[in-house]
Amino acid sequence: MPKVAVHNLTGKKMGDISLSESVFGLPSNNSLLHQVYVALSAGKRKVIAHTKGRSDRKGSGKKPWKQKGTGRARTGSVKNPIWRKGGVTFGPTKNRNFKRDINKKMRQKGIMIALSEKTRSKDLMIVDEIKLSQKKTKDFSKSLGKLKIDKNVLIGFSDKEKDWRMFSKNIDKANNILTSNLNVFDILNNKYLLLSKDSVKYLEDKYKNK
Repeated sequence: MPKVAVHNLTGKKMGDISLSESVFGLPSNNSLLHQVYVALSAGKRKVIAHTKGRSDRKGSGKKPWKQKGTGRARTGSVKNPIWRKGGVTFGPTKNRNFKRDINKKMRQKGIMIALSEKTRSKDLMIVDEIKLSQKKTKDFSKSLGKLKIDKNVLIGFSDKEKDWRMFSKNIDKANNILTSNLNVFDILNNKYLLLSKDSVKYLEDKYKNK
């Protein structure tokens, strides 16, 4: 059963907490993590390039000239891709779909493995509660410094703590998320994961029987 030190937001150690083996102590599975991460990344991908096909181009649908007898090559439309200002053949369109399907069990298992990896690498930071004496971004930033967090950190807020999210939004290298929305993509994109004891309990209750 993994153990992690618990601090308060002033950096003082408050004790240790024993984490659930079935949630924070799973063995590595890089293949599953990669599969889930790629699927979530693809879902966030936006289509930028778009070209117009012959059906999207403006112009008459009338045949420009008769089929035979003019000495010119036959053609059926001014929107022909061969013509100037005609449609594009096989160009990228906004109708592309990059999404990949992963089932619910894979997503859940991926989150538990990601949490276990953060625990093993000692990049999981746990505090007794996320609550400041003053509602100021400056104070929140100082708290992260006292916890010796010097790289990208993902801060998970429980439902009780969600009102404090706004005070972490403008902190450099700090990202925030509701604990109920934790996912593999955000966990792996940040060096540290900061959770409160309340968030840890929520995660253990949610995933311990999965």
